[in-house]
This record gives sequence, C-alpha cells and structure tokens, in this order.
Amino acid sequence: MQRSLALLLVGAVALTGCGFRDSRVNPLNWFGGSNEVEVVETSGEPVNPLIPVQNRVSVFARPDAVDETVLVQSVTDMRVERTPTGAIVYATGIAARQGAYGVELRLDEADRDARTRDATLDFTFRAIYPETRTALGSERTRTLRAAVSLSQQQLASVRSIRIVAAQNARESRR
Repeated sequence: MQRSLALLLVGAVALTGCGFRDSRVNPLNWFGGSNEVEVVETSGEPVNPLIPVQNRVSVFARPDAVDETVLVQSVTDMRVERTPTGAIVYATGIAARQGAYGVELRLDEADRDARTRDATLDFTFRAIYPETRTALGSERTRTLRAAVSLSQQQLASVRSIRIVAAQNARESRR
C-alpha cells in the first residue's frame, strides 16, 4: 500500500516537472498566468471591496429581515447613570399584553431634523409580541425593562435624552 502511494506521488511530481509544463494536463496550469489589465472605474465614489454587493441573486440568499417590533404601550420610568466611559440609559415600560420579548431601546434617527440632531437623542422603546393571542394580565406581569450604553463621543453635544412609547414619552435633561 505504501509502495503504490509513493509511486503515485513520484509519478505526479515527475509529470508536473517534465515536458507537460505548458500542457493543460499539468494541474499548476489550470488557471493560466496573470496579465495586467487596466482598471475602469464606474463611479466617482470610492469602492470598498470588503463590502459585498447587495444586488446579487444567489440560491443561498436570505430575504431581508422584516421588522416585527412595535412600540411598547407606555414608559413608566427612565434613568441615566454615568459610567467612566459614558452613560447607561435604563427604561421601564408597560406592554399592551403579556408575552412581549426582544425588548430594545432603538435610536430613532429618522425623526430628528437638522437643528435638534445634536441636542437630543431620541430612542423608541420597542418589543416583539407573540403571534398567538395572549392574556392582558396585570401591570406587574407586563412590565418590561431595557437599557442601552452610550459612549462619551455619543454624549458630547447631547443636552437631552428622550424615550418614546406608543402613549407617552419620558425625557431626561442635563
């Protein structure tokens, strides 16, 4: 067994090194040599080759994720605690019904206009509800908590932080 394997290996090395150097039989020539080509830019903006092109169609491509989150019914409490690297914003809210999960404070950049962009950070208090109907339950069983960490750079020119829910909003100012 070892003898036949050794003969096969020696034969493969000899085949690639001898007269078949420019032949298609040689595995080292399967892709050919490289040629210098001229680069043609299609647009004036710089292209990052590490970011994949989004318009390609693939058998393995997944559809874009659908945002299933909805606003929490109300925000009952909000506090901002300073940390050595910035601050942590804590929020407590009440869901419309039991079973909410995937709770998050999402930075709302779409509603900010140019003059308040640097003065206020707006967050929306969001959660995902189950597809099946769930009981309303008591307020205690519908209580949700979320937090988000902010760096010193994000807080540099911020004067107030606002958390928006479906029925109300809470704001904290410096």
